[in-house]
Amino acid sequence: MLDCTYRIEIPHRPGQLARVAGAIASENGLIGDFVTITIGRERTVREITVEVRDAAHAEAVAAALRALEGIKVLFYEDRALIRHQGGKLRIEAVSPVTTIQQMRDVYTPGVARVCLAIARAPQLAVRYTMIHRSVAICTNGTRVLGLGNIGPVASMPVMEGKAVFYRQFAGISAMPILIDTSDVDEFVDTVVRIAPTFGGIHLEDISAPECFEIERRLIEALPQPVMHDDVHGTAVVSVGAAIVACRNAGVELHEATVGQLGLGAAGLGIASLMVQGGAKRVVAFDPSEEAHARAQAAGIEMASMETVMAQADVVVATTGKPGLLTAEMIRPGQVILALSNPEPEIDPDAAMAAGAAFAADGRAVNNVLGYPGIFRGALQTGASRITLEMKLAAALAIADHAAEGELVPNPLDQAAHDSVAAAVADAARRSGVARPDVAVEDL
Repeated sequence: MLDCTYRIEIPHRPGQLARVAGAIASENGLIGDFVTITIGRERTVREITVEVRDAAHAEAVAAALRALEGIKVLFYEDRALIRHQGGKLRIEAVSPVTTIQQMRDVYTPGVARVCLAIARAPQLAVRYTMIHRSVAICTNGTRVLGLGNIGPVASMPVMEGKAVFYRQFAGISAMPILIDTSDVDEFVDTVVRIAPTFGGIHLEDISAPECFEIERRLIEALPQPVMHDDVHGTAVVSVGAAIVACRNAGVELHEATVGQLGLGAAGLGIASLMVQGGAKRVVAFDPSEEAHARAQAAGIEMASMETVMAQADVVVATTGKPGLLTAEMIRPGQVILALSNPEPEIDPDAAMAAGAAFAADGRAVNNVLGYPGIFRGALQTGASRITLEMKLAAALAIADHAAEGELVPNPLDQAAHDSVAAAVADAARRSGVARPDVAVEDL
């Protein structure tokens, strides 16, 4: 599915919008946003966003609109492409330089005194630079969403999107770092060399099993927190959703059997955190024998997909295979989280119709609820790493902030992100990884 925006010019008379809506409906388009661009005495220009199946469907809707007398289709385009024109990020100064004295303060000669102060006492970088208020988003583009190995440059829109939410929800400056290599040694060496620029390292969209080795080695090598978001951020939000679902179903997570379909980066992270979070039993399916060894080492049982679906109270799917689950596989009362993007293993409505107690896809259970608050809490306390206690605290904060009838909070709810950050900061202090000398409490 895609959202397509149509800019149309219509006569400024009663009933014209009804004609337009009827034409869209005749082609089974679903109207979303509606914006008035200009209003004239005779003609009005409006933009209407329509959910369509694909490019051919978008053209069919355009043809239906063109067939209306007096209606002009000025253009139509995928809304996401429009929104990405020029990129989503830019670097700006905290304040403009408008006088010679300000120039002397921020550059020569004043900047030399700040450099010397940091050279004498490196901890002053926390006060006088952006280092401990920033995160590097590092990727090689080998496992982007459900799109596979599309390379680092094609992954940039995802990295920019991550950075947007870091800024909006956590006050963190995040910089995408595209690393053009599939070699683990080269990737690790590159990140280690650029790491002094940043207070935290966020790993993203790196294929398994390389991602596990990369994260392990960077955690060992670097003094700042390192987290692979596909593994841990997704796991945190998924566990939060599972807690809410179990509450709504009258089941405690520690009494539930959790089923995991797919043990790639996200799947292994989710299943492992379910084990560590106290689920009664975690049983998983993945055809990869290599995945079996990693899972069993984390306390996860391996079984067939049929066994998982037959025994699990909560099913989490991260296989990247749209339509893998059918209605016949769903047991009444199950919780189904089909998280593969851009298309889930089963449509949530189909799962609910088949008897699921709750169902959601990757659009509802979105890891944007996790990583901004997790890193904010880590930077605010100067945490040297992101611990299990911090991740579980984040999951519980997400669960506790979910509105009645919802599995997770609204991803745009600032209060939810603040709650995650506060919970993570408290957990960092309790687990002994906080470092007051590099903490940025005013983030």
